[in-house]
Amino acid sequence: MNDIFFMREALKAAEKAFRLKEAPIGAIAVHQGKILAHAHNVRERRSDPLGHAELILLRKLAHKFKNWRMLGVTLYVTLEPCLMCMGALIQARVKRLVFGAMDPKAGACGSLYDLSKDERLNHRIETTSGILGKECGEILTRFFKERRTKR
Repeated sequence: MNDIFFMREALKAAEKAFRLKEAPIGAIAVHQGKILAHAHNVRERRSDPLGHAELILLRKLAHKFKNWRMLGVTLYVTLEPCLMCMGALIQARVKRLVFGAMDPKAGACGSLYDLSKDERLNHRIETTSGILGKECGEILTRFFKERRTKR
């Protein structure tokens, strides 16, 4: 099993969000080669500004582990996390982050900011970007194109 395999699983979560008319961003958590949980955006359905896939996933893991520390966990997400999500990943002590598409408008892991390497913070996250980036970007493009044509 490798990053491509797990990113395909995150893309499945993004497809689920797409079908639910949510921004198609999917995330999964992996520990010791096993998938622990899946999540996708739920902002529209829940009218929740915190309904990002990464935050939903962290909540699921915290309940599962009965701990807020996600030591040894790798998170796979289809889009580069925003400032809010990167802050949460750092606070949760996520070990590694793998993401697909860059987010030039809101990305906080290399596009606008890079919180993953900021030495002023108490934790740094190992990151890998661009895994299935084209596929991860295409689902977002398709989603927003469909939304614009239906208005």
